[in-house]
Amino acid sequence: MRIIRAKDYKDMSRKAANIISAQVILKPDSVLGLATGSSPIGTYEQLVKWYEKGDLDFADVTTVNLDEYYGMKPENDQSYHYFMHDHFFDHVNIDPSRINLPNGMEPDEKKECARYDAVLRSVGDVDIQLLGIGRNGHCFAKGTHCVELTESTIEANKRFFASEDEVPRRAYSMGIHTIMTAKKVLVVASGEDKAWAIRESCFGPVTPKVPGSILQLHNDAIVIADEAALSLCGDFL
Repeated sequence: MRIIRAKDYKDMSRKAANIISAQVILKPDSVLGLATGSSPIGTYEQLVKWYEKGDLDFADVTTVNLDEYYGMKPENDQSYHYFMHDHFFDHVNIDPSRINLPNGMEPDEKKECARYDAVLRSVGDVDIQLLGIGRNGHCFAKGTHCVELTESTIEANKRFFASEDEVPRRAYSMGIHTIMTAKKVLVVASGEDKAWAIRESCFGPVTPKVPGSILQLHNDAIVIADEAALSLCGDFL
């Protein structure tokens, strides 16, 4: 696991976007694994800026997203489908037929998990999997699964909803097998609230209690974290 120190969120976002843009330039038909949440927003914004300047072309890129809330319509402004279109897809020239997310509106869990696993197999290994840190939703399940969101995840997500009662309790989520078979994993983290998760994920034992810790076993995992997120790692760096 390689750790890249960033000054702040903006610097972290630019460094992450640099790695993703290099991948797309070198391999125009790359498969990108994408994440939602506040951590990667700046990365998407930087990629959009470079696309608008003519530096990037996403026409042949394929994307697969980590997850989607169970029971949430894609047009709901809190869905991960909406998030991705709002922050990235609608601003670049990506082919809509190459965009892949779990279908949160499929009530049959077994059917949707099998469908999304088939999609993941069809696109081949992910070239870069972008991840945030601190979400406990993925556990160590091998394939796509419907996960019960932890209290910490619900607490983190409630700021996006009118009340905590509106926060979904379940989500379809990509399995750890897909993440671990990605050729490169890129983790972004910013802020003191991520400091414990970064320390335990990078330097603690590999345990399902800290899902990010399994990335210690990946042969090409990069963590880009700002000074605040690395504040508890001084003894290890």
